[in-house]
Amino acid sequence: MAEPQRKRGRPRSAPEAAGTIQALDRALDILDLLAANPGLTLSEVAEQMQQSPSTVHRVLHTLAARGVAETDLATQTWHIGPATFRLGSAFMRRSGIVERARPMLRALMEHTGETANLGILNGDAVLFVSQAETHETIRAFFPPGTRSPLHASGIGKALLAFGRADTLRMLLDHVPLKRFTDRTLTTAEALQEDLSRIRHRGFSFDDEEKTRGMRCIAAPVFDLSGEAVAGISVSGPSHRIGHEHVKTLGAAVAAAASELSQALGGKG
Repeated sequence: MAEPQRKRGRPRSAPEAAGTIQALDRALDILDLLAANPGLTLSEVAEQMQQSPSTVHRVLHTLAARGVAETDLATQTWHIGPATFRLGSAFMRRSGIVERARPMLRALMEHTGETANLGILNGDAVLFVSQAETHETIRAFFPPGTRSPLHASGIGKALLAFGRADTLRMLLDHVPLKRFTDRTLTTAEALQEDLSRIRHRGFSFDDEEKTRGMRCIAAPVFDLSGEAVAGISVSGPSHRIGHEHVKTLGAAVAAAASELSQALGGKG
């Protein structure tokens, strides 16, 4: 998969948003940068954040004191620290969905031979929270914590199709439908037509819309209230997920999503 682009920080002259603490905001931006780009030196962090090295030095050492950042003394580079694992694990435990999904993901991966993923809605994106990787050498890889746009991902489109109407309305009103490949759905009309097809067949199909050469098939997971709270998908290279396999794989993914829905008390 393509390497994530390095995040460019906000200029030092940027005004403080109402109701925020500027120093805390800066620290979280730096932590986010380290998560996306492990192994940066202090000067590289300062350059990316457009902050002075002395300011960044204080922030990094404050984060290190709390265990959420750490430095490799041999290379003088910075990374996220072990305390972030504890925080992330607490988030994962919030609904119990990750633990419940694990056997379904494993079974789905073994049945299809492709990587199985679990994702949840996270603002205007999908947040991948769990994965069962295929044994194949060439594979799709979405490590927990990866975010993907709703309009250009299998799980994202499944959540838009079966989720709350205001989520789709927010996306179309406020979020540009960015083009990633020549297959990306970049107009409201094209996206809504695809969502209608998804509702009809019960699963979504990302046909190289985010990454050329990769396809994904996903289905929604429902909770006790009938709300689509997550999605399960299989993803892999296009030469293995051919159009002739979409219907069969879609049925397998939908069955796994239904099983997880029932485990959560929802209707499968």
